[in-house]
Amino acid sequence: MSRMVHCRKYQQELPGLDAPPYPGPKGQDIFEHVSKQAWNEWQQHQTMLINEKHLSLMDPDTRKYLQGEMDKFLSGEDYDQAEGYVPPSE
Repeated sequence: MSRMVHCRKYQQELPGLDAPPYPGPKGQDIFEHVSKQAWNEWQQHQTMLINEKHLSLMDPDTRKYLQGEMDKFLSGEDYDQAEGYVPPSE
């Protein structure tokens, strides 16, 4: 049976991550308070932001921006969207 956490984003008990996604206190906080579902959704959203906004992960400002957006996303706050993004039709 998978480990359950009270997800900060969805405010309910959901399966948790298998391991902290980052080293240190930030990774431990995500491990303890973010569900696997919310983390996977963040990774997809982060990829979309990087691609649609043509962000470079070599830029420290970009990493700081993504960290802030991750915190908002995982806390259920309003977060930045990629302008003009249209999901592919099925």
